[in-house]
Amino acid sequence: MVFSTPLPGATVLNSPQAQKKERQAIGTLVEVHGPVVIIDCRRLPPLRQALAASFDHKQYLFEVHQHLDERHVRAITLHGTAGLSRGMTVFDTGAPLQVPVSEHCLGRLLNIFGEPLDGQPALAVNGFRNIHSRPLPLSEAMAMTGILQTGIKVIDLLCPFVRGGKTGLFGGAGVGKTVLVMEFIHAVSSIHKGVSVFAGVGERIREAHELWREMQQAGVMSDTLMVFGQMDESPGVRFRVGLSALTYAEYLRDSLHKEVLFVMDNVFRFVQAGSEISSLLGRMPATVGYQPTLTSEVAELEDRILSTRQGSITSVQAVYVPADDMTDPAVSAILSHLDTTVILSRDQASKGIYPAVDPLRSSSNLMDRQTLGNRHYAVAEAVREHLARYRELEDIIAMLGIEELSETDRKIVMRARKLQRYLTQPFSVLAQHTRQAGVSVPLERTLDDCEAFLAGRYDDMPEEQCYMRGSMQDLL
Repeated sequence: MVFSTPLPGATVLNSPQAQKKERQAIGTLVEVHGPVVIIDCRRLPPLRQALAASFDHKQYLFEVHQHLDERHVRAITLHGTAGLSRGMTVFDTGAPLQVPVSEHCLGRLLNIFGEPLDGQPALAVNGFRNIHSRPLPLSEAMAMTGILQTGIKVIDLLCPFVRGGKTGLFGGAGVGKTVLVMEFIHAVSSIHKGVSVFAGVGERIREAHELWREMQQAGVMSDTLMVFGQMDESPGVRFRVGLSALTYAEYLRDSLHKEVLFVMDNVFRFVQAGSEISSLLGRMPATVGYQPTLTSEVAELEDRILSTRQGSITSVQAVYVPADDMTDPAVSAILSHLDTTVILSRDQASKGIYPAVDPLRSSSNLMDRQTLGNRHYAVAEAVREHLARYRELEDIIAMLGIEELSETDRKIVMRARKLQRYLTQPFSVLAQHTRQAGVSVPLERTLDDCEAFLAGRYDDMPEEQCYMRGSMQDLL
């Protein structure tokens, strides 16, 4: 496993478009301010143009972000700045940053430039795609087409995924966010025979290595492409790695006509990288210190996650919530683009309820009778009502005991506790660690079981028999 990122540049410079202008010097480096550089140019390159420099057989790549005057541009570096100095000659690559695409990209681990991080040979290139491609025209985009079943009971029942939509996973460290993401990838691979693209934005090298190994052990790596911009890299890399991974997802959708699950972990680190760059570019900070371009930067990424007649992209995005404040400007900017919101609760995890989804705070735009149908909607609402009533009575039970409740409330509490345990589930990706086979439960069986709980058919069953099971029908 090789996780040291080689200095980039070869990918763009080796593209046919770039080779023609590789030797055309455009200017010289005059200032270096951390990851931001100022270049004196003979002619102004367009914004987002990729420029290159070389020193001691190493290639350096820059992306133009500002025109300062008629001769100077401010650019961000897409790598470490060690070795850069004033007076270095800068060349024009002739295009924005491009990544090599190939039908053999699945099963690979790449960096933002499409270079291998897994120690294997470079991709056999079929062509290059611009990471700044425009979103599809509305005439070509397809509307959301119903539920994407995952086989995870609590998700499919209470906050179903939208096929071709965007889902946000909100949670802190240690609540099972990565495991849930891995199970989503496993579900798309096994149930829907689709593929997954994982964008690791600001991942720690330990997390990235563990995730890569666990994906291999779970048997889902062959249908997955992983693109990493690690935490120790330039903010320019962390800012653009999401677009690079999304470019591969678009390629799989458009060229291979696949159903793609696009997973991004963590979108908040993308916002943080944009904030770092904004400060270095000299922009005045806006609300709570975030960059003034926060909304447009998030929209630039989110608006490209679309489905067409050839294939679909369903997005699952992990989002860190600062200080558990859902009104944070970064969280609000991301929330406005999502179709489903899944809140992972530390309180649920402390009780051993995994997946640690908070059923009362999580929601989906599909939660209406017209989309779900009368049966699914009625069962989901009844389950929420039972769980909500149980949460209201928890303090009374803790102080006075369950015996002080009315007969009706006692029944609701006992059924809610069993439903809470029933919505736990062993995952296939953890089978090697837990020694318990993972299960996938179809939505129809989940609805049958929940109706039985609500009707009181399992009132005499001990709670522990409902915990970490699949369908109750299989148990019986």
